[in-house]
Amino acid sequence: MKIKLHTQILIAVIAGIIAGYLLGPKAEHIKFLGDIFIRLLKMIIIPLIMASMVTGIVSIGSGKNLGRISLRTALYYFVTTVLAVTVGLILVNLIKPGVGFPALADQSAAADHIPPSTTSLLYDIIPSNFVAAMANDKVLSVIFFSLLLGFAITSVGEKGKSVAALFDAFNEIMLKITDWVMRLTPIGVFSLVAYTIGTTGIDAVKQLGLYMLTVIAGLLIHSCVTLPLLLSVFGKYSPIKFIEHMYSAVAMAFSTASSAATLPLTIGCLENEVGVSKKITSFVLPLGATINMDGTALYEAVAAMFIAQAYGIPMTLPHQILIVVTATLASVGAAAIPGAGLITLAIVLKAVGLPLEGIAMLLAVDRILDMLRTAVNVWGDSCGTVIIAKMEGENLTDKVEA
Repeated sequence: MKIKLHTQILIAVIAGIIAGYLLGPKAEHIKFLGDIFIRLLKMIIIPLIMASMVTGIVSIGSGKNLGRISLRTALYYFVTTVLAVTVGLILVNLIKPGVGFPALADQSAAADHIPPSTTSLLYDIIPSNFVAAMANDKVLSVIFFSLLLGFAITSVGEKGKSVAALFDAFNEIMLKITDWVMRLTPIGVFSLVAYTIGTTGIDAVKQLGLYMLTVIAGLLIHSCVTLPLLLSVFGKYSPIKFIEHMYSAVAMAFSTASSAATLPLTIGCLENEVGVSKKITSFVLPLGATINMDGTALYEAVAAMFIAQAYGIPMTLPHQILIVVTATLASVGAAAIPGAGLITLAIVLKAVGLPLEGIAMLLAVDRILDMLRTAVNVWGDSCGTVIIAKMEGENLTDKVEA
């Protein structure tokens, strides 16, 4: 029987903790495996950003014939993702789970990861030379150019279809390469966890509890306050009644940690139980499963700040605003990637100048958080579908009406 990747990662975490405890400082000898894995992650970030973002923007543009539905859907997904990231940042600044945390790696490494100044951030957004920006890992430049290119491909109509098809194929190729890299995750995790435990001690794992509570609190606020409020105000529906019909879809999302795998059930619940038309569900939900990741974006914001706090790297307001922007944009087109949270987190860390090595210890508790944030992703897509349907004047079933 084939063991699933998340189970392999869990086994690797446990094995790494044991190996680090037994080897102590000698665990440094196996750190090179983790370093190779981190280099592989860095290798795919730039081409993956370009491929996924261009494809994501083109997929939004392809719905232009749907008029208001396309615009409202894109606006809803953008606003809810920004709200989710903002909630995460507020909580992580109040709770400060990373302050006093044992170093995730040598503190000397932190000196190589000083966040860019506000001025350099502004200059990095618009590249003077796009090829040079890619070569120098300028994530903001790549994001900006990719967004511009995606909108341009959409705007030229028929002439842009061949280029859109090229990027769609390129995106599939990058997803395949990413899948290969992700298969090596257990080896990298084992190495990095063993090294961290060997050099900092077992207390590093114990103190991850506060980080988990911060993420969970943010997910609860977004799913139980922000989204229900939007549903009530703009959808004119009772969130309590609505969750009764969406419970099976949200529960499946939690158990599988996959928005894509839950999509058929989510569509079924909204069409059969709520009464949303196929016209709405067939556009809003597949698009949401591709570009809308409220829970994942919130987690990325908390994780990035946690790593900065653990390393003692100050993050000013402009840097935190950059986290909001990057986490929001990184969700475009990346949801279909196995272990999407890890890849998009790497993009966020790269954008704000934080060490990717900090990801290692977070994987020790990532499985349960992955399940929770996926459930929030599906819940957010479902609420958005009802809001769009109501705005389009659809008469939904009385079961969920307030």
